[in-house]
Amino acid sequence: MRIARFTTGDDPAYGLVDGAGEKIAEITGDPLYQRIELTGAVHDVDDVRLLAPVIPRSKVIGIGRNYADHAAEMGGEAPATPLMFLVPNTAVVGPGDPVVMPPQTREVGFEGELAVVIGRLCKDVGAQHALGFVFGYTVANDVTARDLQRTDGQWARAKGFDTFCPLGPWIETDLDPAAQRIVTRVDGEVVQDGSTADMVHDTATLVAFASAAFTLLPGDVILTGTPAGVGLVDAGQRVEVEVDGIGVLSNPFVRH
Repeated sequence: MRIARFTTGDDPAYGLVDGAGEKIAEITGDPLYQRIELTGAVHDVDDVRLLAPVIPRSKVIGIGRNYADHAAEMGGEAPATPLMFLVPNTAVVGPGDPVVMPPQTREVGFEGELAVVIGRLCKDVGAQHALGFVFGYTVANDVTARDLQRTDGQWARAKGFDTFCPLGPWIETDLDPAAQRIVTRVDGEVVQDGSTADMVHDTATLVAFASAAFTLLPGDVILTGTPAGVGLVDAGQRVEVEVDGIGVLSNPFVRH
């Protein structure tokens, strides 16, 4: 089941997206908290504005260097335990929204990732039960100010600017996260081509590990890491991240 958040010019609404990604059947309320009931209204996807499918009420948890090839290209090794950092929910934007490159940085990079959306309160769960707390999966671009990442030492500012966490185009609730292809394109050129099968720490392990540190709430998002091929982007370019089984997240980059 694909669940989108969208607007037709009025208040945001949720809907079920058909298999072709062409129609949205509107539903009542927020599916994270209410039963899914159709309103009877159906919209063409091309006639609505897709929004970030979830705005975390609590937190976005990033996972660093969770692919060995990416860790190597960054000059290190993958950590023995997941490397976590927090991203403010004010960084979240949706498909098509511009990523604004602020004046504090001259080196803005892309990172295509699979994102996990938590569905119910989750604390101290074991990996064998962790996926039962997942509502679904979406696509993320973990945008990073590389120069600030190097100089700050910790990553909150480098990854937490407004607009630096695009999510979308929708949430897929029926997905096996174990072996999905991730492809990132800049202006149509493939720059990343990896698979979630190559994660050092798999999705269940990440949910369990995060829940041991933080209480995970419905709508919290975990960014699971990026494969090799990261690079910088210039103002005026467009970055697309595609995850098999979900869809394509596309955002233009602009200079503040």
